[in-house]
This record gives sequence, structure tokens and C-alpha cells, in this order.
Amino acid sequence: MMSTELLPIPNISKPSHQRIVIVGGGFAGLKLAQKLSHTDYQVVLLDKNNYHMFQPLLYQVATAALPPDAVSFPLRRAFHKTPNVVFRMAVVEEIKKEENLLLTNLGTLTYDYLILAQGASTNYFGNQNVHKYSAPMKSTSEALYIRNKIISNYERAVNIADPEERKPIMNVVIVGGGATGVELAGSIAELRNKVLPKDYPQLSFKNMRVILIEAGPCLLAGLKEKSRDKALEYLQKLGVEVMLHTMVTDYDGFTVQLKDKPCIQTVTLLWAAGIKANSLIGISEGQKAPNGRLLVNEFNLLKDMKNIYVVGDQCVQMNEKYPKGHPQVAQVAIQQAANLASNLKGELKRKSWKPFQYKDLGSMATVGKSMAVVDLPFISFRGFFAWFVWLFVHLMAILGVRNKLEILLTWAWKYLSFDPSLRLLIRPRYVKEFKRKWMTEEPDYEV
Repeated sequence: MMSTELLPIPNISKPSHQRIVIVGGGFAGLKLAQKLSHTDYQVVLLDKNNYHMFQPLLYQVATAALPPDAVSFPLRRAFHKTPNVVFRMAVVEEIKKEENLLLTNLGTLTYDYLILAQGASTNYFGNQNVHKYSAPMKSTSEALYIRNKIISNYERAVNIADPEERKPIMNVVIVGGGATGVELAGSIAELRNKVLPKDYPQLSFKNMRVILIEAGPCLLAGLKEKSRDKALEYLQKLGVEVMLHTMVTDYDGFTVQLKDKPCIQTVTLLWAAGIKANSLIGISEGQKAPNGRLLVNEFNLLKDMKNIYVVGDQCVQMNEKYPKGHPQVAQVAIQQAANLASNLKGELKRKSWKPFQYKDLGSMATVGKSMAVVDLPFISFRGFFAWFVWLFVHLMAILGVRNKLEILLTWAWKYLSFDPSLRLLIRPRYVKEFKRKWMTEEPDYEV
């Protein structure tokens, strides 16, 4: 609901120089705020959550391999010793561009520079039933929901006598053949093969199907052909049914309808088929590409604006090498944020701005224990060594020493015992309506 009060957000001091407001605490927003700390700018970071989540490992939260706090880092903790950085947990509702003003659920906030780093949300491609009944995985709370749903399914199935009635409850269908879908499918298949039979010996897990659906001709479209083929081989080795050239047309919470193919019965449809850029009231249609991403120039400046910038998944920056824009991956967001921060710091010294140039560091995906694929600019490799490199890269990218140690120990125990101990069904308590404002997750405010 739109804010009606036009009072400023309290307890944010007037800047001594200029105020930079960053909307979004993801990879791009956090990197920007960190790079701009200890400068003459006052930096105000706004996010609907008070933590930064490491999205590449959310699937491990969803499959009970990691606790949620291992992949989430408190944003306030990141800025304990940076007096020029202010954080507020807020939902931005509207931009008043002519007034350099933001409207939020907490009040208003003026800016000298505005940087949008809100990322992207799940794309359902206009299918309202899929939106209603499937489960996405773009946040920590959504990953926890998937974990609870999977565990509750088997607690429910073990009390059903008829095997045919149990099958839809035990089946898991994942839609989307990108890294998230592949990693999620592999992880769930490993649970089915090695873990769940120990917890539920009364159930026959031969009746549980793990199905990965991709509308395109291949998995992991951004990787090289050999890596794509190897990932498919790994999934099939784990017993995942991979359906390529397959389009989901509808879902009613029980039956997945497919174009020109037999339907599948499941109560668990996990949707990882695509993303769409977030937007705000105040952004004009002329500032958006047909796919909804915001149009920016080589400095990440929003089209027709002088002081509004967009970085990461939310923007599209087209050039000769990337005529459709850069891939919507974390490395692009991080590098754009670093380049913009460098330009803004240079502005204080009246230095000229440098255009953004993306350096592709490679792509990787893990399918299961000792099974991964890595494509670097100069070499590609697969198998155990690729899996080890995947572990190392993701471990180093996690914020916080405690988080790194917790993940390292958890992974080590999982490797030795293959029995993750986080299969707890912690159901959320019903929150009464008048208590929901601060206790439930608020979605991004979308047009």
C-alpha cells in the first residue's frame, strides 16, 4: 500500500556533502555500499530484509544441507565501523524523480544520487496458476518454505496406506534448466537416494520421481557443450528424469500440464524457470526494455536521467559484444557496482568517468557429491576437481568468518556421512493481521 505520510524517515542526519541512496542489499548494492564507505558521501542503504543472502547456495537451505543463517549475513554488521553508511529495513514504493525523493513504507528520503540495485524476481511468464501454486526460490524464506514442504510431504506420505495415493505427494518436479534448477534437482535426487530412505524406511522411494523440465534444447545454456552434456549425464546417473523441449502450460496444485506431453501428478512444483527485473512506480515505460529491464548507458546511468543509476539484474546495458545486454549473474552485478563506486569516488576528485567493461570470469554448476562442471575463460574441467573448485569459490564468496567455518564444517560432515542433520519441520506460527507488519516478509513494490 502506498505511503500517505510525507514525513522524512527519522534518525537519518543531514549529509555534510552529498547523499547516495542505494535500494537493494544484494550483490550489487552491498558491494557499492562497501566501496563507498569511508568517503565524504553519506550512503543510505535500503532493503526489505536486514540481511544479505547468498543466493547461489539457497538450494542447499531448501534441501536441508545448510542452515539459513549460513547463507545470510546481517547488513548492519557489515557497517559497524563505517559511520557514513546508514542502513534501514524499508520497502521503496515510488520515485519522484523531479523532486529527488523516494517514498517508502517508513517515510520519505531525499537523494543526490539514487542507485537502484533491486535485482530480479521470479518470472512466471504470465501463468497465474503457476504463480499461485508453485514454489519459487529467490529468498531465504522461500528456501525454508521448500524445505518445510518437502519434509512435510514425507511426514504426510508415511501415514497414507495406498501407494498410488502417495506418489503425487512424494514426486518433485523442478522447472528450469539453469544452474538453480540443475543444482536443486541433483540435491533432491541425492536426498532421495541416500538420506530419506533412512528417515522413512516404511516408504518405497522407488515410487518418488525427481523430474527436471526445461523448455529449451539443453541444460545450463551459458556453459560449453561438453559441460552441458556432462551435467545431463550426472543428473541421469542420480536418477533425475530430464525433460528437454518441454513446456509447462498449467498447474492446479496437483497436476502439471505439459504441451504435447502427458501430464505429471505432484503437489510439489518448484519454479526456477526465469527471472524478471524489479521495477518501481516513477520509472517510465520509455526507460524500460521490452523484457522489463531498465535501460542504462555505459556508466549505468538510467536513460534520460542525470543522477539515477541502475546496476545488476535490474538493468540492461547493450553494446557490440552484448547486443541483448549482459547475463543476469552475480559477477556482472558485482563488477558494475565496483565500477560505479570507483566513478563516484573519482567524482569527488573531479576525475573523468570510466565506462563499464565486463570481464567474464567463467561459469560453474554442481550436480551432486563430486560431480560438477566448470568453464573458465582458458580451461574447462569436470568431475571431482571441478566440484572442489566450486566448493572453494563459493566458500570464499560467503561473507563472514563464522559463515565460512560453519559451511566448511557442514560440507565436511555431509561428505563423510552423507546425513545432513537439518531435516527439521519448523512450521511458521500463524501471525495475526495486526502483528504482520514487521513479522512477515514484504514483497518488492511492483507496478
